Amino acid sequence: MDEPKRYESAKHFVAITGFVLDVLILLYLLLSGSSIWIRQFAETLSNSEWISIAVYTLIIIGIFKLIDLPLSFYSGYLLEHRFGLSRQSLTSWIKDQVKAVGLGIALSLAAVEVIYQLLRDHPDHWWLYASLAFITFVVLMTNLAPVLLLPLFFKFRPVENQDLQNRVARLARRTNTSVCGIFEWSLGEKTRKANAAVVGWGNTRRIIVSDTLLQNFSGEEIEVIMAHELCHHVKNHIWQGIAVQSLLTLAGFYVVGRALPGFSLKFGFRGIADVATLPLFALMMMALSVLALPAVNYFLRRLETAADLYALDMTGDALAFVSSMEKLADLNLANKAPNKIIQFIFHSHPSVEDRIKVAADRVGQSV
Repeated sequence: MDEPKRYESAKHFVAITGFVLDVLILLYLLLSGSSIWIRQFAETLSNSEWISIAVYTLIIIGIFKLIDLPLSFYSGYLLEHRFGLSRQSLTSWIKDQVKAVGLGIALSLAAVEVIYQLLRDHPDHWWLYASLAFITFVVLMTNLAPVLLLPLFFKFRPVENQDLQNRVARLARRTNTSVCGIFEWSLGEKTRKANAAVVGWGNTRRIIVSDTLLQNFSGEEIEVIMAHELCHHVKNHIWQGIAVQSLLTLAGFYVVGRALPGFSLKFGFRGIADVATLPLFALMMMALSVLALPAVNYFLRRLETAADLYALDMTGDALAFVSSMEKLADLNLANKAPNKIIQFIFHSHPSVEDRIKVAADRVGQSV
């Protein structure tokens, strides 16, 4: 087995193992009565509903983080170094983990408090209000992430490469659209991997390009990647993604809202607003997410293919497109021809093999 396949297999093994462990922990909390015991303990510390829910949530998060930590260390640090991808020291990796955990705890506490307040106040329509709250949060964070969240982990600065600026300006003229800001993303401090993305919306929308990409790719290759990212901007792919996520959120909360009362009685909870139902709530949401995953990834691959075709049409440079895909795969240690079933279920982007085939087909059509 070659190195990209071994890397992919190891990553999938860790992800699936982590998912199975999470499910087993949730089942244990639910079936053993431990969730009720933890809620009872939390209530002995305070008469405030908000405080007891916060204590319960912190204990649950602590259990998961403690059990998941070895897998996180293996996948995020050891594997990345073993395959020569990471440039991070252990201290730097730990700092990133502490920031991520702190951010995750804050967001999780807020989410649980809001959901269970809605369950108490609006037992019949909580799922609708919760969906609206989460959709609003996603839209807000999509706007704020480039200026609030991403700078917690990476440095950004406006791209000073005049050739790249000229190429993007030329692409903008061809498409008759304004160009959002282009920022250099200091990915090279932590990894050899290269990437580019469109992030944010409105006044925070920008294209971010990793320094590793700027250092290792030719002007023509960078231009075709920029054309791909520009398509996400021009065709409003971010909003399409938010729309799909919003529909799934609404559907997920609705299904949980229908199922939660019956299951709550079955497992001996005090009702749907009992915070001890959280493992049950999480299990149902995870099951729905798994069922929706292939469809969501199929949708995302369609958007990526549309952006590839746009880049080929705008630049007319199939050779640069193919070489950029090859370089990205080599730098990121991506499996260029993954198993089709694995790709269908887990991959949000087409394989390099499929993307090159799209380029060949488009060239054939133009001949």
